[in-house]
Amino acid sequence: MPRNLELKAPLSSSYAGAAIARSLGARRTNRFYHTDTYFNIPSGRLKLREFRGNSRSQLIWYIRPNTRGVRISQYAIAPVQDTRETRKILSRLFGVQVVVRKRRDLFILNNARIHLDRIAGLGNFVEFEVIVRYGIPQAKHLMNVLKTAFSVRQRDCIGTSYCTMLMNRTR
Repeated sequence: MPRNLELKAPLSSSYAGAAIARSLGARRTNRFYHTDTYFNIPSGRLKLREFRGNSRSQLIWYIRPNTRGVRISQYAIAPVQDTRETRKILSRLFGVQVVVRKRRDLFILNNARIHLDRIAGLGNFVEFEVIVRYGIPQAKHLMNVLKTAFSVRQRDCIGTSYCTMLMNRTR
């Protein structure tokens, strides 16, 4: 099962974040508009990710600790052919937990994905996902480079998902 190192923190400006990413040599690949529907499951998180303006979608399951700072995440991704029917079936099976709407600018630097996210109802965030492709030491080193460049301190880090943040906001 694939693994990555993750970190999430508030971001004051997506423009500033893009400038930092470019200064590192990262290349912007795309801007996405996602709708992530999270389902109530007993272990980990399960979401159906829909891409606006595109007929494709993905079913994403992941598990990671809810701790501040860098954390290891295990995940599985499967393409979905019939989004509407899949959402209906999963909603009946598990119930919908929350729906997260986001704009995401994606930058790639080596085996790292830099997400500059604008989450409806929450604000701007930076999220780093360093795929553990060349071993944990390399992934940790690249994560440290990103943290330093973006001036992310331990106290700035967010230990939960956008899903949890939205649910806590509405309670």
